[in-house]
Amino acid sequence: MRRFLIPLLAFSAVAGSAAAETRYLAYDASDRVTQALTRGITLEADRGLFGAISVRRIISTSNRGSADIRRGGPDAVRQTLPAGSTETSVYTITPDGGGRGLSRALCPGAEEAWMVLGRVRLARPLVVHAVGRWSDGAYRHCVQLSYAWRGEWAMLAVTSRGSDSPIP
Repeated sequence: MRRFLIPLLAFSAVAGSAAAETRYLAYDASDRVTQALTRGITLEADRGLFGAISVRRIISTSNRGSADIRRGGPDAVRQTLPAGSTETSVYTITPDGGGRGLSRALCPGAEEAWMVLGRVRLARPLVVHAVGRWSDGAYRHCVQLSYAWRGEWAMLAVTSRGSDSPIP
């Protein structure tokens, strides 16, 4: 059994990254609080071999900016969520590029900020929680954002005809 398990795990690790595809999933704000912060978002995400979706970047639909996010963060982030929250995927907002502005918008006054997302699924609403860490070391829930599914963006095919050729 062990003879088959190790090669299978090695294959799934290599095949998972090789079979990943980038997708762009768009959402519209579905409540007043979310509309006050953003009209909508687009998630740049990777879909793995077995269909799991992992988010890499969050892009403002109103062209205000984008921020890279990476999976992972302290467990204390999940503990600050309101009772009954089912979201569990913690993402660290990187301070590079628009990340600092996103952190300030979601958690004014916090030194660091994280986003906690539910399972990202096509054609389903999305709930995002923002959690910050203040200078006293305390983690606090900042805001809950609710989004309605809008659709998936299709990317233009890249051609090898040269940079001055129009893409049909």
